[in-house]
Amino acid sequence: MIISKTIGIKFAYLFKILFKGLNMQTGYYTALGGMVTQFNRLNVISNNLANVNTNGYKADDIVIGDFEKMFKESRDNLPLENNTKETSKFINRALNKVPQIVEEYSDFSLGNIKRTGNDLDFALKKDNAFFLVKTPSGIKATRDGSFEINDEGHLVTKEGYEVLPKSYFKDYHLLEVRKNYPIKADANGDLYQNGLQTNSLYIASFDDLKKLKKIGDNLYDFGDMQPIENGKNGVVQGFVEKSNVNAVKEMTNLIDTNRMVDMYQKVMDTQMNELNKDAIEKLANYRA
Repeated sequence: MIISKTIGIKFAYLFKILFKGLNMQTGYYTALGGMVTQFNRLNVISNNLANVNTNGYKADDIVIGDFEKMFKESRDNLPLENNTKETSKFINRALNKVPQIVEEYSDFSLGNIKRTGNDLDFALKKDNAFFLVKTPSGIKATRDGSFEINDEGHLVTKEGYEVLPKSYFKDYHLLEVRKNYPIKADANGDLYQNGLQTNSLYIASFDDLKKLKKIGDNLYDFGDMQPIENGKNGVVQGFVEKSNVNAVKEMTNLIDTNRMVDMYQKVMDTQMNELNKDAIEKLANYRA
């Protein structure tokens, strides 16, 4: 009885130390997960700041949650039954709280409208309104209405993508203009030269803005969604829409994110360099 009791005491003490070490590790993983999330947030903020002067650019942002919240919200949609034991929740409670990016989205609110005086600059006054352009990878959407006329007499973006007219989906002709005549546009996107209507801009809206995907060159891929013609009272000529990025807010977020990264780094250093070291020393000094 005495031997078994001694072994039991030693085992209990050993288990206590090992369990403490397990909690240390889960705390380390929590801090590591939080740091990775902040790095991803840092990328989003940096991209916003890099596009603060990009015409028509829409700021991105993220929503941060934790694994446990995400699991509970999607539990009913999973194909398998929840057979997780209640005891495992106690051991994994720290891992379940690891911060993760739940959603990344774009803010489609209007940016400032700036006068340019250029007849080939157009701004859109609605949140859900886009120009359509033809690219080598298909038709894409853009908010950047700073256009030019190419050598073929087509209205194009600064990158050379042809701007589509209202009639494109009927006759597949591109938007042509005469170089020697000034262009005038009304609020509906109808274009006039020499007093006659020559063409109309295709102004599109979409059922779900969340499905729009940024693909570079200030373009959006709208997937399998069908563009809806929606140009009525939505166009202003001689203006461009600037980025809706709030530089002051993004700089504040940048400072906050850097502080969070430093905090998680200190937590990780504490976990690995102090707590784990303390547990190992206690195991080494314990006499059998």
